[in-house]
Amino acid sequence: MEPAFVGVELLRNELLLFAGVGLLIGGLDDLLLDLVYGARRLWRSLTVYSRIPRMTARDLPPAGAAGPIAVFVPAWDESAVIGDMLRGCLAAWRDDDVHIFVGTYPNDPATIDMICAVMADHGGDRITLVVNHRPGPTTKADCLNQLWSAMLRWEAAHEREMIAIVLHDAEDVVHKDAMRLIGLLAPRFALVQLPVLPLVSRGSRWVSGHYLDEFAEAHGKALLAREALGAAMPSAGVGCGFNRAALGRIAAARDEHPFDPASLTEDYELGLRLGEAGGRGILARMRDAQGGLIATREYFPDTLSAAVRQKARWTVGIALAGWDRLGWSGHWSEIWMRLRDRRAALAALILFAAYAGLVLASLLLLIDGWTGRAPSPTPHHLQWLMIANAGLLLWRLLIRMLFVWRAYGPAEALRSVPRTIVANIIAMMAARRAVAIYVRHLRGQALAWDKTVHRFPQAEPVPA
Repeated sequence: MEPAFVGVELLRNELLLFAGVGLLIGGLDDLLLDLVYGARRLWRSLTVYSRIPRMTARDLPPAGAAGPIAVFVPAWDESAVIGDMLRGCLAAWRDDDVHIFVGTYPNDPATIDMICAVMADHGGDRITLVVNHRPGPTTKADCLNQLWSAMLRWEAAHEREMIAIVLHDAEDVVHKDAMRLIGLLAPRFALVQLPVLPLVSRGSRWVSGHYLDEFAEAHGKALLAREALGAAMPSAGVGCGFNRAALGRIAAARDEHPFDPASLTEDYELGLRLGEAGGRGILARMRDAQGGLIATREYFPDTLSAAVRQKARWTVGIALAGWDRLGWSGHWSEIWMRLRDRRAALAALILFAAYAGLVLASLLLLIDGWTGRAPSPTPHHLQWLMIANAGLLLWRLLIRMLFVWRAYGPAEALRSVPRTIVANIIAMMAARRAVAIYVRHLRGQALAWDKTVHRFPQAEPVPA
């Protein structure tokens, strides 16, 4: 056998072995989380819902019964969406005791003008415009801290204290029952996270569509399993309500700055900080009167470059900087969940090795068929590893299809299978960008608000 072929086969085997072991560990990790979710669902069905019917929006207190509630909307270069978003909030929450604080920058007059137009149309008594004293963009956390300060001034002027602080982005489509649900639960829990359901982008079935798959599974299974284990609940940054007293304690320890400007994922980090302080977070999944899920909906990036930028920011904040900033404190379930959160960069490397190994294996098969060369046998341990991973992959795809089907219907569930490849490509590209950003940060470069372009639906779509 020619030495060149021996070397290529050896490289193929080493790549597949490295990828196979990594995929096996990741697959078993996911399988264990599936079992936790299944056990939780079975237990609650037998012990709770066999005696008590599930609550729906019909069982919630009337609008305005709980409050006041502050809604923080940080906005940098959002003139295209902020007007429609604010009008949607005011219409959905017309009877709720809600006050919206919108953060802007002096060098973004278009966004300021759009907010002022909404305030002029609706009286402005339910919206406070907060203009940062620094030109933008700074960081999202810095903008949120400015809104916190404005809320403190509002509380002092009105002699009322908020019961909850809700975070939203400028492109969010909110639910009319969201404030009723958060208002009911926020006094009891440090964090109330509503599900986030990406909107279906018909012009980007694959790039934007892969967010449908990930959020359907994360907010339909993973966060519920995390809650069952007693681990801290990470905030998604939108549709999340923080208990005013719990957030106030975090702020008091940070010179009245509850959100850390040095973090790219201040929302995720804050949820874990609240858990470390003894606060409990929950994912509140409840149906409205029409049977739809009370959730936050929004469009996610349509293009490959925008998705890579967004995923890279998440990877830097959670997987790389989060390792340094949050450490590994807590009991075993907390450490397990943080390990899952931070595996993105390593998972991308494993995926790259797997795809590279498969490409080499395919090339060798083509060469063997063309030349008639007798290939060397694949090692038995590698064969068994590939069989085990194939079984775990099939299980993983079936589970994902199940949750996507429940959230979006059968057509999107079928698309979720080939979209797995798109998600893997985005993850690998985002990991490469994230490492580069993090290395520059370690060398002294400040983190910036690397936001993506947003869009807002002309009318709120009917959920699947």
